[in-house]
Amino acid sequence: MANDRLRTAMLERGVTPQDLAEKLNVDPKSVERWVNGRTPYRRHRYAVAAHLGVDEAYLWPDALTRDQAANASESEIINIFPHRWTVPTDLWRNFFDTAEDEIGVLVFSGLFIPEDAGILRVFRRKADDGARVRILLGDPTSEVVAQRGLDEEVDDLQAARIRNSIALYRSLRDVEGIEFRLHRTVLYNSIYRADNQLLVNSHIYALPASSAPVLQLRAVAGGSMVTTYMESFERVWMGATPLEWES
Repeated sequence: MANDRLRTAMLERGVTPQDLAEKLNVDPKSVERWVNGRTPYRRHRYAVAAHLGVDEAYLWPDALTRDQAANASESEIINIFPHRWTVPTDLWRNFFDTAEDEIGVLVFSGLFIPEDAGILRVFRRKADDGARVRILLGDPTSEVVAQRGLDEEVDDLQAARIRNSIALYRSLRDVEGIEFRLHRTVLYNSIYRADNQLLVNSHIYALPASSAPVLQLRAVAGGSMVTTYMESFERVWMGATPLEWES
């Protein structure tokens, strides 16, 4: 069976079998065999994934043993914070400042982000430098936001926080490269992305996100945790609607 993931990754990046063969110093026929479904040696899988900027486990999900996949995923964990409020303030700004290509924010309100003028400056600067910045906020009129407010016993405050976030993000509304969408997703985690790094804030029933743990993750070859969260982000993004700014 052909490896459609490998073929698609190469097409999206304009990489031909000849290009990849030269990069890896292998016969172009070997690359063609990989595209047609043959699994390469581990060193070649790693080199292909690194060159294409994707995860090895995504291109060859069945190639790693269970222990190899588990060990790689464990290596993706940089730090664990017991509560979001224990994450150092400077870490958030420095985290987004490391991004070169992609910044993502998936939250209900995430009000602490737009309240930080330094982070907003980072978003603007990164977009000006060519990075894609995508911000997903909860739809303040949705049932899931209302339910979250009830769960936290703050009633309409959750929706009000989202509206406050929207107001604070207004200075970025016309910046090319920055996109805003509203989602109606039951949010199990807030996800913050800077290229291949993530900060994942879990959600705990009846507690505010600031009191829940945060995982600091960085993608490594063979790991699957970062990929899993990124795929979740993309699914929410695809189902969300562009934010219509009030005049």
